[in-house]
Amino acid sequence: MRTDALFALAMAASAVVVVQVVRDNGHPPGVAGWALLIAAHITIVWRRRAPMRVMVVLMAILLTYHSLDANHTAPMAVSMAGLFTVASRSRPRDTVLVGAAVIGVMLGVKFSEGIAEGAESLRITGWIVSFLLLGVYVRIHRQYVASVVERAERAERTREEEARRRVAEERLRVARDLHDLLAHSITLVGVQTSVAAHVLAADPDRLDRAAVAKALDDVAETCRTARGELRATLEVLRSGTDDGADEARGPLPGLGSLPDLAEAARTAGARVELSVTECGAPPAVGAAAYRIVQEALTNAVRHAGPGPTVRVDVTTGEAALNVTVTDDGAGAGVGVRERGGTPGYGLVGMRERARTVGGTLEAGPRPEGGFMVSAVLPLASAPLGGLT
Repeated sequence: MRTDALFALAMAASAVVVVQVVRDNGHPPGVAGWALLIAAHITIVWRRRAPMRVMVVLMAILLTYHSLDANHTAPMAVSMAGLFTVASRSRPRDTVLVGAAVIGVMLGVKFSEGIAEGAESLRITGWIVSFLLLGVYVRIHRQYVASVVERAERAERTREEEARRRVAEERLRVARDLHDLLAHSITLVGVQTSVAAHVLAADPDRLDRAAVAKALDDVAETCRTARGELRATLEVLRSGTDDGADEARGPLPGLGSLPDLAEAARTAGARVELSVTECGAPPAVGAAAYRIVQEALTNAVRHAGPGPTVRVDVTTGEAALNVTVTDDGAGAGVGVRERGGTPGYGLVGMRERARTVGGTLEAGPRPEGGFMVSAVLPLASAPLGGLT
């Protein structure tokens, strides 16, 4: 308001100067003329808040002013300011209506006074159209700038949302990896230490030192392997960039590491039959298959009873890697999550592993007894960021 008031005051001062300088375009305004001229400049203070209403009031004031045959040049600036404001801040339809009304009234009045007056009014019409076009240009430019700013803000919000999404995905990936690693390693350590304890307590007089030493060696080897995998997983959290995370992550575990998983399960007392068909699976697909087999073996060792027989089959089908893990242990009719009595994340984690590469996974009890995990993983390339 203060800026518009100063602008109106400046235009009023210019109108006073015009009245003193230009004397050949109407009579000097009298009291009524000055009152109308001042009223027009006061009205223009609210031009940006209500451009159409201000223009209607301004037209009524100036029409009365010109009917007094007062100085016709003095209100030119305030009238052009009103037209410019309507064109720059109102809808195009309103701009056309106001322009047509102003020009129509002016031409009608001037031509009624004579051809000469009408011809002079045509020159003024050019100024009216020019200010209207200038206002339209300013409105379009303002809209363009607003759209650019809005797109920039939307892009910034999108980047922030993408960053938050990637952080959430990375947290989920690390949590999933830690679950797979710790569940597998702790299960093997528990079984191996139970074997050592059983040997020590079974017949203290005839201690089988070789069996105890082997069980403890297996525990130590499991701990070393788990420590290495845990270090590689936690290095991702210390990395500040995606590139650094990829470097710290190292090579993904794959189908070539399945014999190690089978051997670790055998040391825990399970009888594992492993059958792997060689194929050129992408690293992410191989990593998903590895983690699914790891979790399935862990659940079999924990919940399938003593000495279960576990069969792992990895074959290639129609553009997909088929992973099947079956056991004949106890727990038929009980889901992976409920076998131990406490809900866990094993089945959820395996399904998430399959989904990250576009695959599917089914798990459940077998009709003949035991439990089965079956996954179908497409061999199409998958992003590396979701698996380790």
